[in-house]
Amino acid sequence: MKTYRKTSVILVLLFSTVISLLYACDSNSDNNEINSNDKAITSADRDALLFMLEEEKLARDTYTYLNDKWAINQFANIKNSEQTHMDAIESLLIEYDIDYSILPMGQFKNTELQAYYNQFVVDGSVSQLKALNVGATIEDLDIVDLQEYIDTTENAQVISVFEMLQCGSRNHLRSFEQAIDVFGSTYVPQFLSVEDYNAIISSANEKCGQ
Repeated sequence: MKTYRKTSVILVLLFSTVISLLYACDSNSDNNEINSNDKAITSADRDALLFMLEEEKLARDTYTYLNDKWAINQFANIKNSEQTHMDAIESLLIEYDIDYSILPMGQFKNTELQAYYNQFVVDGSVSQLKALNVGATIEDLDIVDLQEYIDTTENAQVISVFEMLQCGSRNHLRSFEQAIDVFGSTYVPQFLSVEDYNAIISSANEKCGQ
């Protein structure tokens, strides 16, 4: 009788151990899948998000500086839109658990963007017309860079956010072009092709994110 009881206890313990191990394996498997899905982003997409966060900051910081200098409506309004663009990219960085930091006004990790900012504030301080041309140049650059990243990613969330930002940049470019036209001048595209630029400014403002 004692041998029977001992055997029964051993069998029960073995059965419980097997069940526990199977449950643990299933739980670990589920967690791995969740983590994998939450962080399903390529290093190229990560780099694109980090770069565009700073490029949108370039626009915000430059427009803030030029608005303080000239108090032009375009800069006052569009600098707030650029903050919204930064917020949209930040939301993806947070969602994908990507480390990032935002430097103080006028400071950039990317040396090319830092050089752009330094030159833009010098050029934009010459006159109101020069300042508006700086604004158009930034939007011109933004549209082209966003398109390059859109063309090379397969991440639907990244594409959606970048297309929304690009839409906003096209509207901003139209606004700067109209202000430049008031001065009797014309903006010459620095990054867009002449054909693409003309197609943008000859079309109506868009409703972005809809």
